[in-house]
Amino acid sequence: SKDLKGVMEMLIEQKRQKLFTVEKLDEHMDFASQLIFAQNRGDLTAENVNQGVLEMMTAAPDTLSVALFFMLTLIAEHPSVEEKVMREVEAVMGKQELQS
Repeated sequence: SKDLKGVMEMLIEQKRQKLFTVEKLDEHMDFASQLIFAQNRGDLTAENVNQGVLEMMTAAPDTLSVALFFMLTLIAEHPSVEEKVMREVEAVMGKQELQS
């Protein structure tokens, strides 16, 4: 818990430094970046940012896996939707091989 908090603070500080040294900011905008900028504006405290990033990193894999499971189950139950998804993947990817 204390170790995790320290690691979170270190990672956030690394992200903060990166945000202020990149040439194109839009290529580096993500949830953590938004939290950091909210702190800079005074909308969030450092503790709010740390907690938000921690929750994102610990909760996201679990909620994402559940959401993906239900999405894939629903697609499998509706072949017409699966067909549309596959057509879109082919339209976007072309002849490129899919990667995980």
